[in-house]
Amino acid sequence: MATGQQATQPANPPSTLPWNAFRHRSFTVVWLATVVSNVGTWMYNAASGWLMTSLDTDPLSVSLVQVASSLPMFLLALPAGALADIVDKRRFLILTEIVVTLVAAASAVLVWLGLMKPPVLLLFTFLLGAGAAFTAPAWQSVVPSLVPRQDLAAAVASNGVGVNISRAIGPALGGVIIGGMGIAAPFWLNALSNFGVIGALWWWRPPISSGHALPAERLTSALVVGLRHAWYNPHLRATLIRAASFFFFASTYWALLPLVARNQIAGGPALYGILLGAIGAGAVGGAFGLPWMKATLGPDRLVALGTVGTAISLVLFGFARESVIALVACLIAGVSWILVLATLNVSAQVSLPDWVRGRGLAMFVTAFFGAMAAGSVIWGQVASVAGLPPAHFIAAAGALIGIVLSWSWKLQGGAEIDLTPSMHWPIPVLTIDAEPDRGPVLVTVEYHINPERRRAFLTALRVLGQQRRRDGAYAWDIFEDAAQRGRFLETFLVASWLEHLRQHERVTNADRVVQDVVRQYDAEAEPKVTHFVAAGLGSEASDG
Repeated sequence: MATGQQATQPANPPSTLPWNAFRHRSFTVVWLATVVSNVGTWMYNAASGWLMTSLDTDPLSVSLVQVASSLPMFLLALPAGALADIVDKRRFLILTEIVVTLVAAASAVLVWLGLMKPPVLLLFTFLLGAGAAFTAPAWQSVVPSLVPRQDLAAAVASNGVGVNISRAIGPALGGVIIGGMGIAAPFWLNALSNFGVIGALWWWRPPISSGHALPAERLTSALVVGLRHAWYNPHLRATLIRAASFFFFASTYWALLPLVARNQIAGGPALYGILLGAIGAGAVGGAFGLPWMKATLGPDRLVALGTVGTAISLVLFGFARESVIALVACLIAGVSWILVLATLNVSAQVSLPDWVRGRGLAMFVTAFFGAMAAGSVIWGQVASVAGLPPAHFIAAAGALIGIVLSWSWKLQGGAEIDLTPSMHWPIPVLTIDAEPDRGPVLVTVEYHINPERRRAFLTALRVLGQQRRRDGAYAWDIFEDAAQRGRFLETFLVASWLEHLRQHERVTNADRVVQDVVRQYDAEAEPKVTHFVAAGLGSEASDG
């Protein structure tokens, strides 16, 4: 673990203006294809929600459509994120999108033949949600391959604009198409809309990476390491907590909007589509004000502002008896949604190094849709028992309380943390045969410090210990020599020799800064690093 080059900062300052990302051709092509596909998805969502109000008018049953759409993200995003980190993302996305297209076409056939029933509708919504769950972490993790680092925040904002453009167009278009062509038409168009994404992925060629000499991680191990990383990554953990706090309450209007349109306002499918489109339109408008508001308020206050806006929209939904009030509520909800979602997404992206990006973003998706699924069930049940207005009012109060309870968890606002690999740990010298799967591995680091600086040293070392755990160590501790003052031994355990070699590739420039701070306390030129590999005496002990 010798010292080397100093950590460097990005050459160009990060940009947050959404249109800056369109300077890159690959991003533009993929963005356009995903917008078309998302228009189809939103037409399907609007059509399925409206179809359920015709099949079963119970608020809980209607809210289960949102549950069926969100629950797969909660259940499957983590293994999907692990896959995104260990397989070819482009090929994985192409294969999954083909399967999603086939499932969407099958659902269209059933609606066209008049065979769709509530349980079958929920099943197909779940299957399409499962397809989205498998692709979401991979889609998010390829964004850094489409644009340079300084345009990452702009790309994330542009993706938010694209999602909300499709959200503005898709539901309104779906409502018009239902009225003019029948309920089956949006289901067919959803299946057809995926062909553009498949073509764009087929055309795109990701940049050639430097490659890794080490083999890919196994799925089970990748999941365990990813969960450990999230637990010991304070920036990601804060983002997950803030996401769960917001989306649980924001799920209310997504789950209950079909009933607000049909029962509370006595409107038809066209009104429902217009209301959903207004949410998307509000989000598009909010995206263009996002850079200025983020620079003025910072990420934490911006999320708080978006949450207050969401609470206001929920109150308006509760009072809405006319379409105008519901339309205003949707516009406010859309602006608030993009302010929070884009800020949380950037915070998650910049908190993650590349090696665990898919898994980390999968945890963000899990928190997002887990909160949406749980909220949809609970607020649907509250509406069944107490009515639509009280459900919206209670959710509004809860959202405001959530601001206070989650305020201590601070978000990241940009690319100020340098998470590029430092590669400054030297490859260990071996005099024994260490097979890749041999382990566990015990690494010790010996320090000699001035006893008067003991407290400051231990404080800095605990931060370093958190990094060791985050990058793969499953146990860490620090020991003090009882016979010699100022002599300390740091120890950490890794599952195998191969996993420790992966640690060498995971150390970032930001980690190196922390290591340099720790080493300032050491009286020696360099701390002494020793590697111990499990001897594996299971079969040899009987030879004696």
